[in-house]
Amino acid sequence: MQKEEKLHESIKEFGQATLHNNIYLLSVIGEIEGHECLPANSKTTKYEHVLPQLAAIEDNEEIEGVLILLNTVGGDVEAGLAIAEMIASLSKPTVSLVLGGSHSIGIPIAVSTDYSYIVETGTMVIHPVRMSGTVIGARQTYDYFKQMQNRILHFITSHCSAKRERLEELMMDTGMLTKDLGTILVGEQAVEEGLINEVGGMKEALAKVKEMICTSH
Repeated sequence: MQKEEKLHESIKEFGQATLHNNIYLLSVIGEIEGHECLPANSKTTKYEHVLPQLAAIEDNEEIEGVLILLNTVGGDVEAGLAIAEMIASLSKPTVSLVLGGSHSIGIPIAVSTDYSYIVETGTMVIHPVRMSGTVIGARQTYDYFKQMQNRILHFITSHCSAKRERLEELMMDTGMLTKDLGTILVGEQAVEEGLINEVGGMKEALAKVKEMICTSH
């Protein structure tokens, strides 16, 4: 009874749970919160919660695999990249499943796992780096934006089969988003572009984690 209460509290507080076969379930939802706190009425994934969880997963010998559920609009670039880098560095088998969407900085997180799925109606929005707040109109600002974009593109192309030139093309598309640059990829399109491995749902994602655990033994 106490174990069940602890599980329910863990799901309620952090969107995490340990499934049967010692598979750890981690959800990345809403907006990825970085160094600045978002409004209290926003659904957020706090990187100061996720990073210790990932460290604990790596340290816990009982956990054999990780399933990551994604439904995020993106958020803080530095925080998103930190989460993606940490997932990629785990020694345990990892699988991601894009549900509603994994936009913007959510894309590096989606591709950071050993294998990735997207549901048929799932979406991924690729666009150039944006910044809110004060922006200084100087050459250095442009160079900083470019460097940040290069970091994101390098990570994505290092962890999936998408080509950098094609991603840059999708980022700068002016014909799809009415008030912005970028491209929306739906389900199979994300697979065709090489970002995601396969179209599938919870059944396929869980089966893949179990298969990878068996192979790693």
